Amino acid sequence: MVTSVTNLSRSGLYDWMAQRVSAVLLAAYTLFLLGYFLANPDLTYEQWAGLFSQNWMRIFSLLTLVALAVHAWVGMWTISTDYLTPMAMGKAATVVRFLFQVACGLLMFVLFVWGVQILWGF
Repeated sequence: MVTSVTNLSRSGLYDWMAQRVSAVLLAAYTLFLLGYFLANPDLTYEQWAGLFSQNWMRIFSLLTLVALAVHAWVGMWTISTDYLTPMAMGKAATVVRFLFQVACGLLMFVLFVWGVQILWGF
């Protein structure tokens, strides 16, 4: 049995589930915001700020931000393991794949911290 140290979990089933659950949460958030825009066609800054000043919306947004990070990580990990292979790139594929995954992980971390700062005002 091959054990991968770079994927989100220990099996493909958990990655598949994480991808699906995060997609449902992202869809719910998108539909909520779309409904909010449709219900408030003359949306003002005060209304928008009022929505995001409520703790339930901040928590919903934070969960969505976590779901986005998980969804992106599983997707980018899958892309890197499917396309950055020795057959496609030669002997340097392992190094390139590792660097690609590190860059993706760092970018996702930075964007997540930035999102938290925006949501909670730290």
